[in-house]
Amino acid sequence: MQAIIFDMDGTLFQTDRILELALDDTFSLLAELNVWEKEEPTPIDTYRKIMGVPLPVVWETLLPSHSLEERNAANKIFHEKLIHNIKRGKGALYPKVQDVLRNLKEQKMELYIASNGQTPYLRAIVEQYDLMQWITEVFSIDQIESLDKTELVGKIVKKYSIQHGAVVGDRLSDINAAKGNGLTAIGCRFDFAQEEELAQADLVISSFEELNNVIVEKAVK
Repeated sequence: MQAIIFDMDGTLFQTDRILELALDDTFSLLAELNVWEKEEPTPIDTYRKIMGVPLPVVWETLLPSHSLEERNAANKIFHEKLIHNIKRGKGALYPKVQDVLRNLKEQKMELYIASNGQTPYLRAIVEQYDLMQWITEVFSIDQIESLDKTELVGKIVKKYSIQHGAVVGDRLSDINAAKGNGLTAIGCRFDFAQEEELAQADLVISSFEELNNVIVEKAVK
């Protein structure tokens, strides 16, 4: 049986719809707490460039001169804002995601999510869009001490004895996770994707709907 392992941010979920809102709220609050200069702009462009890296790396990059305690506080605020916006319906899945997941499930494929997002954040998205009707299990980077996505995907492969399948994602960590586990790497040319990273994928899609044809017409390992 073939398995498809999906990234979440920038692959299933249009994170960009809530990212700037949550970051603006976070850095406004940090400014009120005198942890961030009020005159400094929110580093949204920096975050877009590094999207897909583990969260400790995110906050090391966004707050390079701050303490671990301050970074952890910023991360907590940020996730509270993200989840609040998800529950308010500010986010969205990419077009046709639910249709494609339904179709793949009808083809008897096992579907999983492997994300660098934290568990409460992933749960909020899954519940908001009722994804568990198609997804077998959601895996968060929280479950891996190394914060290595290749190891996270390996955990799924081992648990479910996956021998054939693909990883679908928009960043190099997804592509490497596929290749590191003997799976096909399907890159998504979506909001956060970078062409030099996509060049390393086995296949590339520019819309989620294309995944139907890729899975049906192209053999995955």
